[in-house]
Amino acid sequence: MAPKILQSQAALLWRLVDRQHGVVTRSQLLEHGYGTEAIRHRLASGRLHRVMPGVYAVGRPRLTTQGTLMAAVLGCGPGAVLSHGSAAAHWGILGAPSPRLEVTVPAHVSRRRPGIVVHRRLLADGERAERDGIPVTSPICTLIDVATRLGPARLEAAINEADRLDLADPESLRAALDAISPRPGTGVLRDTLDRLTFTRTDSELERLFLRLVRRAGLPEPETQSRVNGFRVDFYWRELGLVVETDGLRYHRTPAQQARDRARDQAHVAAGLTALRFTHAQVRYEPGHVLQTLALVVNRLDGPISVTPVPSAVRFG
Repeated sequence: MAPKILQSQAALLWRLVDRQHGVVTRSQLLEHGYGTEAIRHRLASGRLHRVMPGVYAVGRPRLTTQGTLMAAVLGCGPGAVLSHGSAAAHWGILGAPSPRLEVTVPAHVSRRRPGIVVHRRLLADGERAERDGIPVTSPICTLIDVATRLGPARLEAAINEADRLDLADPESLRAALDAISPRPGTGVLRDTLDRLTFTRTDSELERLFLRLVRRAGLPEPETQSRVNGFRVDFYWRELGLVVETDGLRYHRTPAQQARDRARDQAHVAAGLTALRFTHAQVRYEPGHVLQTLALVVNRLDGPISVTPVPSAVRFG
């Protein structure tokens, strides 16, 4: 009977280790019937590898990125969650991985772990989430935590990225800020959302284009509106002008190019003027982009005053 129990316990433990991306805690080993001597034997034989106090990698010492994140959370004890920059990178809200691991533990816990920045705060139920099985602060909580670290452009980009990934749209984010108690980050985030210049865009390329439009003094367009059944990058409703910006990732394949042509043809058939600028033009030839826009806007709406942008200027 004893071997069957041990086999059953081993199977349960392996399933737990798999869910936890290859790591396990000492207390979990004890709960599954592995005593102190069994743990010591497995450490000596290379079946367990110490990652940090009370946390072990199973089978091999090298951890995946997810395993490293899970080990950090487990190593900080019950109630710990990945947070701040580490959470933002894990959600994909910030492009670059966080250079340091950050974990938030309950307010009453006093714990330090080498290589981990430990924050202490009482988290509400809605501020906790899980991604890839790893406990993490919710996307909205994460945006609040990193808001004071990011400049205006990076914070706006993070908000847009959270929206693009369907993690948190600006409307739900603004409503959440109204419902929670003020803390570092809420004011900065609220100011960003309330700024008249904040608009929703899908890419850094679109933000560069919008910056060019504003610098030139052109009328402010709508962004990400649906026109003739398509979502368009920029739309001047009064002028009947649609502008699309073609990034490097999404407009290379023949199928995508065919869809782009169909979109443009639908707009022209509906009586609109459709313009399309490439990544290289927006970033490296802003003068050409501005001159083209000015000529089209003048034709559609009469002469307007446009601030010239030297052709040598590069955006980004």
